[in-house]
Amino acid sequence: MRPLIPLEGATASYEPPSLHNFQFGGIYGGPDWLNRPLVQAVAAAIIVIAFWLWASRQLKTVPTRRQFVFEYFYEFIRNGVARDALGHDFRKYVPYLLGLFSFIWVNNLFEIFFLTMFPTMANIGYAWALAIIAWIVYNWAGVRRHGVGGYLRRSLFPSGVPAPLYVLVTPIEFMSNILIRPLTLGLRLFGNMFAGHLVVLVFVVGGSYLMLHGSQPIYHVAGVVSLLFSFLIFALELLVCTLQAYIFTVLTAQYVASSIADEH
Repeated sequence: MRPLIPLEGATASYEPPSLHNFQFGGIYGGPDWLNRPLVQAVAAAIIVIAFWLWASRQLKTVPTRRQFVFEYFYEFIRNGVARDALGHDFRKYVPYLLGLFSFIWVNNLFEIFFLTMFPTMANIGYAWALAIIAWIVYNWAGVRRHGVGGYLRRSLFPSGVPAPLYVLVTPIEFMSNILIRPLTLGLRLFGNMFAGHLVVLVFVVGGSYLMLHGSQPIYHVAGVVSLLFSFLIFALELLVCTLQAYIFTVLTAQYVASSIADEH
């Protein structure tokens, strides 16, 4: 039977994108942990620190256009995330939330940067590392505000619940506040960046193969269409990169707010 697609028969040299595209060995012959995602994470940290140090220099009462852009970005997190979620206690958490958003955003943008083409957060270890840091921050904030006993009482024994129901409610609250939050926080970021990158790979790699190695003209046309459509996917991924950084930051702020609240 004549092969219907280039994945069959004599043209089976095509290997579709899969999990192996998310696995990296050590660079320059080094250990496996010294890989591209680590280099990207370190580069992102350096970029974020350098950017905000540069942005904070030579500030003026009447801002220049450059300062206006920096202040708009800063106030987006300060007022739109920290203040709205945390109320009058927001100022102490602004540096963390601003750094968190900036770091995630830069790492996500590596997906559409032509020299990297891989989002760091598509490696689940980095997403969970940020989730664990967020877990430490919001639990530390709650303990600092209420003390260990007071924080656990507010977290595990919600006010207004009849005492007999604590047998059911307390395990649920423990699972939700202590275990589920960091798990879902990391999985949400990882899952979206992983899926987005896989979609990009399918259209770019598959389209390139069809265009260059297709055995029939229809395959060449399909390859060109696939590559053109990939530009729309890149535009969509730019939105996803920003949205996922924002969602992670907003949820972290809300978790901190719930931990320092007087009542749940």
